Amino acid sequence: MNSPSQDQNKDILDRTFRFAVRIAKLGVFLDSRGGTGRVLSSQIVRAGTSVGSQVEEAQAAESTADFISKMYIGLKEAREAHCRLRILEAANLVRPARLAPLIREADEIKRVVGSIIVKTKANARSNRRSR
Repeated sequence: MNSPSQDQNKDILDRTFRFAVRIAKLGVFLDSRGGTGRVLSSQIVRAGTSVGSQVEEAQAAESTADFISKMYIGLKEAREAHCRLRILEAANLVRPARLAPLIREADEIKRVVGSIIVKTKANARSNRRSR
């Protein structure tokens, strides 16, 4: 499966993996606090770890459409994780200093994945026209 840039894909694979690890650690912390933190823990862990899983699966896509579909699911999961991180921040469930880097990274991941999707769609349209 050809994608916009091998370097960009390697970067997003690494970033989403590291993001998932950080989210998993945040989940352990939230779970230990009980109450609302425990409820949000399972939600943010599902979304935050799914981003990397979808981006990883996209690397073995059977077609350009399959690649775009998997990346788009990863984008939706990144958006959900970003939203839930902002909820944690607004509800003061975690120190802002601990959340700020995760919120920034979730936002950047959304932008990179979105860019990969746009570029892949543009390349697919260009390839169809040149046939």
